[in-house]
Amino acid sequence: MLKSIPELKTENMIISVLNPIDFELLVKYENENRIYLSQWEPTRSPTYFSLEYTHKRVESNFKKFKSGSSISLVGFDKEQSKIICLCTFSNIVHGPFQACSLGYSISEKEQGKGLMFEMLQTSIQYVFDEYQLHRIMANFIPSNIRSKKLLNRLGFQKEGFAKSYLKIAGSWQDHVLTSKLNPS
Repeated sequence: MLKSIPELKTENMIISVLNPIDFELLVKYENENRIYLSQWEPTRSPTYFSLEYTHKRVESNFKKFKSGSSISLVGFDKEQSKIICLCTFSNIVHGPFQACSLGYSISEKEQGKGLMFEMLQTSIQYVFDEYQLHRIMANFIPSNIRSKKLLNRLGFQKEGFAKSYLKIAGSWQDHVLTSKLNPS
């Protein structure tokens, strides 16, 4: 399932797949937001943030996009000189399931401006249209009120609650399970 690289333009950003030659933009984003994002992510080793390891991750994400197994999108500023936010549609399954999982993050400095909503609204429509998926699943830690409000605003519906679901920030965290169905 070879897709062309998307270039989705919104009011405040350009959304695309990060080209491996531009991996240093991800290094900058992750290092600038390392402490802030650590409360919502698995514990990362220092190697995870290195130039070499980040370059390998970006190359891997690019290959997964080309194969259709995962879509890692970044929201660039209009000059494409920095990453504002990012999202990944992973574990894409076709056949009778037609679904994937969604993860996302935004720069601490860019919170509260509606930019994550803008990116996800556009990216979700792209995934529904281009990949013909039926369901996108997104889960959040109950204390993450921003994610709860964001997913609700995007039309995700609560489907359940998973005890001790993912190991985040060094401990097993409960998660609220949500999904959004393709309206078409």
